[in-house]
Amino acid sequence: MAVGRIPNTADVGLDKAGVELDAHGFVRVNERLETSAPDVWAIGECAGSPQFTHVSEDDFRIVRDNLAGGTRSTRDRLVPYCMFTDPPLARVGLSEADARRDGVDVRVARLPISRVLRAQTTGETQGFMKALIGARHDRILGFTMIGAEAGEVVAAVQAAMLAELPYSRLRDAVLAHPTMAEGLGPLLSTVTDTVSRRSK
Repeated sequence: MAVGRIPNTADVGLDKAGVELDAHGFVRVNERLETSAPDVWAIGECAGSPQFTHVSEDDFRIVRDNLAGGTRSTRDRLVPYCMFTDPPLARVGLSEADARRDGVDVRVARLPISRVLRAQTTGETQGFMKALIGARHDRILGFTMIGAEAGEVVAAVQAAMLAELPYSRLRDAVLAHPTMAEGLGPLLSTVTDTVSRRSK
């Protein structure tokens, strides 16, 4: 278990190259991942990106494309979070706390993993699924899962979010049986008109 991770940027001569650090020791970058020094770019954890391999890989693609004359940026990318614990935890988009903080009204759907048929088959019934649906539209704004194969299920939800599909498209989809993703149907069937409002 690792706690208190910090960027390894001290005493490597970045100041001599004109590369600025932020207050936490991360390389200061803009949304194109350019540093304060001309023609110097930074990616991954040292640039303060979320500490996941998949984010570092996307950072690389952004820099590669921008070096070739592109206009890619980190702005508005939908980053999934996965912790491969037992059971795994995966999340994408807003959490309920994010929605309250940002003043976003949402409808919340919840389902215990024990209600997913695949989980009943394998005996891996610990955990839950939760989805946040926009109060004024039917798009999925966030998804969290603690349970077996959470990293795989979050990818299906992320794809629906990127396509801006209404939640009903996943709710009514014919998904393979028995899979953990099949639990998205019962989860999204619990969406009601009850809105979880931001605190005043």
